Amino acid sequence: MRRRHSESRFRARRRTRTEARIADAPSSGGPPDTGPTSSSGLTPHTGGTQGTTPDARRPTVLDMARLAVLVAGLLCVVTGVLPWREAVADVGRVGPLLVFLVAVIVFAELVKEADVFDVLAARIAIVARGRYWALFALCVAFAAVITMLLNLDTTAVLLTPVLLVLAARTGIPALPLAMTTIWLANTASLLLPVSNLTNLLAEARLGLSTHGFAARMWAPQVAALAVTALLLWIFFWRRGARGAQDRYRPPSPVSVRDRVLFRTGTVVCVLFAVAVLAGAPIAEVAVASAVVLVAAFAWRDRSRLTFSLVPWQLAAFVIGLFLVVPALSRYGLDEVTRALAGDGGYRTAAAGAGLANVVNNLPAYYAGERVVPPGGRDALLTLLIGVNVGSVITPWASVATLLWFETCRRHGVRVPPSKFVITGACLAVTAVTAAVAALILTAGP
Repeated sequence: MRRRHSESRFRARRRTRTEARIADAPSSGGPPDTGPTSSSGLTPHTGGTQGTTPDARRPTVLDMARLAVLVAGLLCVVTGVLPWREAVADVGRVGPLLVFLVAVIVFAELVKEADVFDVLAARIAIVARGRYWALFALCVAFAAVITMLLNLDTTAVLLTPVLLVLAARTGIPALPLAMTTIWLANTASLLLPVSNLTNLLAEARLGLSTHGFAARMWAPQVAALAVTALLLWIFFWRRGARGAQDRYRPPSPVSVRDRVLFRTGTVVCVLFAVAVLAGAPIAEVAVASAVVLVAAFAWRDRSRLTFSLVPWQLAAFVIGLFLVVPALSRYGLDEVTRALAGDGGYRTAAAGAGLANVVNNLPAYYAGERVVPPGGRDALLTLLIGVNVGSVITPWASVATLLWFETCRRHGVRVPPSKFVITGACLAVTAVTAAVAALILTAGP
């Protein structure tokens, strides 16, 4: 009896020492480049975010769905459901936008590979000095600026893994950081044409320059950001939502892998932002930025120049959408959209948000645009508010959200579906309402 009791105490002491070593491991000196995953499902390391896992290289359900949309669009053309001339016109319209989308994603991916995002994220966590409220404010500002200047897909696809790795290095819960990136990827995409593909689609019809677009949308953007920040804090960042931690452990500075690439990426980022704000043609600016960074990596580190940098499947998905939606519009979609949108600003925005969460924000905008009468600039702007800010309820409401879910899955971060939908519905209703109200209040005579 005494022997069994002694063995039991020995096993208990050994288990306690093991648990203590596991608990203390992240805080030792600085995280290694490889090692056991943290409690958030991430592997901490000092320089650069993790690449894709072997599982990520295999086709996923999302990959197959994107290709299926393209196949469906091509079938619409082959079977005559969508006339050839109309199909050519639709693809011709989206062609320049696809050039921009591909170029800006390649550009942003190489900026990430140059460790620019990692350095900024680590610096933000260091500046906040372990205070969650300061980290929250800085992360909101960081994600909002990246979305406004580099496009929402950059925030969802490239900034998300950076912040998730930061979570592992500091012991911060991963979900608040993940939700910050996806909510702001959508709700911070109103200010500039470059911020969202829907804005680029609307730009020509609106007849507004970059500055003119920003002049009309700055107030809705501020309103949407204020509501988003408030709900992020309530649902995910306050102490009761994130857990019992009062403070987090500030990380050590990121070790940059190549100083030349880092400086080049930083300079190109700054010049890109200046060019966009100056009203330069964004497709040309994105292509030039991507070419400069590709040349820099070809000189310094060719191993990171792979075909996976080019978002072929995303481009195929967008082309497919612009074939499927016009085909559906010929068979009743226009009438349904017209009945839903009505004449009022709030109703148009609600219809856009509703359609975005049922199908996707790109076809929702395209369908809504077809029923907005010529000269209906304010109606088109409220539609943009609905499809951009309101596409936060379902996982398929925007391409950015689909890509974000895939990124979270690769990093082992579980997003509770019910919480995502319920909190997203609260955000969609309040942020869309606030943004439309701001648009109406700042409308000219």
